[in-house]
Amino acid sequence: MKSLDAKKSDVKAEKAAAADENVSGTSVQLDLSKVKVEPLFEDAVDFETFSKSDFRVVKVKDCVAVPKSKKLLQFTLDDGTGADRTILSGIHEYYEPEQLIGKTCVAITNLPPRKMMGIDSCGMLISAVYEYDGHEGLNLLMLDDAIPAGAKLY
Repeated sequence: MKSLDAKKSDVKAEKAAAADENVSGTSVQLDLSKVKVEPLFEDAVDFETFSKSDFRVVKVKDCVAVPKSKKLLQFTLDDGTGADRTILSGIHEYYEPEQLIGKTCVAITNLPPRKMMGIDSCGMLISAVYEYDGHEGLNLLMLDDAIPAGAKLY
């Protein structure tokens, strides 16, 4: 854990090290008594509405920091269609771009494009977010590399 007076560079280095452990396949053990998650939604979503979301397996071909942004990473993804897909995600606080190249992730691919920092983001990568000991944690959902790009999730 980091001290309250840790420098930002130290904090980022600690988060990068923890993220690197998660990316490499080993997991960091959390004291579950210190974990808080958002409550579940009370409103139900009918199956027809849920089924309109197109969750697909994507392979990270490239990942770079977006210039002039502290949070955004720009992903170039193989979504199985033969054309590259660009998705921006505000997870730079948790991951360095080079850690993610070659990883297999999950994205919602049928969201309308959203312009961020002048770049169209065509979808959303799926992450798990939680609070741990008073600090936000985030893990990008990563899958077995044997799953092909474009596989649909149900």
